[in-house]
Amino acid sequence: MRSLIITIGSLCCLLWFSSCRKDFEYLPSSGNLQFSKDTVYLDTVFTNIGSSTYSLKVYNRSRSDIEIPSIRLEEGENSQYRLNVDGQAGKSFRDIPLLSGDSLYIFIETTYDIAPTGQNEFLYIDHILFDQGVNEQRVPLVTLVRDAVFLFPSTLADGSKESLLLGLDEEGGELRISGFLLEDDELQFTNEKPYVIYGYAAVGDGKVLTVEAGARVYFHEDSGILVGTGGSIRINGMLSEVPELLENEVIFEGDRLEPEFEDVPGQWGALWLAPGSVDNQIFHLTLRNATVGVLVEGNADSPSPALALSGVQIYNSSVANLWGRNTSVAGENVVLGNAGVHSLLLDRGGSYRFLHTTIANHWSNGFRTGTALKISTYDVNDPVNGTGGDLLRADFINCITDGNGSRELSLEQRPGSTFSFFFSHMLLTFRDSSGEFEGNPLYDFSNTSLYTSIFLNSNPDFTAPFRNDFTLGPESQAAGVGDPDAALSVPLDLLGRDRTQSPALGAYQQ
Repeated sequence: MRSLIITIGSLCCLLWFSSCRKDFEYLPSSGNLQFSKDTVYLDTVFTNIGSSTYSLKVYNRSRSDIEIPSIRLEEGENSQYRLNVDGQAGKSFRDIPLLSGDSLYIFIETTYDIAPTGQNEFLYIDHILFDQGVNEQRVPLVTLVRDAVFLFPSTLADGSKESLLLGLDEEGGELRISGFLLEDDELQFTNEKPYVIYGYAAVGDGKVLTVEAGARVYFHEDSGILVGTGGSIRINGMLSEVPELLENEVIFEGDRLEPEFEDVPGQWGALWLAPGSVDNQIFHLTLRNATVGVLVEGNADSPSPALALSGVQIYNSSVANLWGRNTSVAGENVVLGNAGVHSLLLDRGGSYRFLHTTIANHWSNGFRTGTALKISTYDVNDPVNGTGGDLLRADFINCITDGNGSRELSLEQRPGSTFSFFFSHMLLTFRDSSGEFEGNPLYDFSNTSLYTSIFLNSNPDFTAPFRNDFTLGPESQAAGVGDPDAALSVPLDLLGRDRTQSPALGAYQQ
């Protein structure tokens, strides 16, 4: 027994002694480190806004445990990059151990003030240096920094943030959202710098927000534009010469510029055209990744549309791309693509006219309950107790309504309401395999007062519908079957191609 105790004690002493000797096992690195990336590209950031965190993995492929004498940023303490090495933050590190066959993570961030450069865009480069002299290895760090116009709620005297009053709840309490009223000198969005909006930027009574061709507007989480009573928005985008660049389009999207956020829905709120807003016009806008792309309310019986759309693409909204509520909308060459519930939702009645519009929902981000197109005289938020309205008229001519569901059209009429619609020259996906809608007069596709030249369950052959590319492929059954008289009023498609000779349905010629 005594012998066993002595043996265990000796082992413990040996282990303790060896644990105290950490430096004798490591050899200096010899310039043979390997890296997960030759260059670390940090995605585009706005001036003075911190980047996401990026990583670089450092490998010791040798058979020896080594010690890296130094890891540092080339610009030293003046560098605008920040490092975290082995759990420690800083810009310079010494004597970093790395076991044989092991790896080390380095995390990198940056925040850069572009103002001293006098440029709107600046490519900022630094290097991480490993060791020095003949053993020095380096990894470049690269990020594009963009100047921007930042619009945000001010901080009030009591420390709270500026907000907008939307109305009162049932108990008389105020309903508010974070936001601010645009000043007169903020009502012209140019293409010189991008705009970054925090909260809701509101257009007041009698004011007009004008957005020039080529403008870029980025929205932070829970942000948007609110056009109030008596206000207007005019988005004056133009046809682009390079469709991939959209250089003349106006673009609305979230402010997360990393590639992994490119197709994430629900990153920001909405372009909200409140009841009483007037003469809203949107030309050549691409809007993506909102909660509700465009919400337009009220003015259903106005002699001119509350909203006119032309050359507009809205997609990847988490709820609906275009939501009209007891309002009036006229659209042509419009694409309403994938959305979490509806591509186009029209509720509480109203007046609508769409020409050469593609309404297609091939949502792949989860389960979808709604149809691509829904028209209702109910309030969809409260179909039992909510107020409704008459559908004064809804015309769809030379359009496509399609999706990856079996039925992509939903029509709901509140008892006692007027419900007037007409679909002409339309490719429509509607498969009633269970006979649920048999005998329902709203879906009587043989009734020529409601439907004419309907191409039921035909193949549009979209190029890449899951990526919101709804151009027509070579097998498209939407090609050449449009009403030529209607096409004359919209002679060019969304890409500027002539459609007067053999018009296709939807926003694109084949």
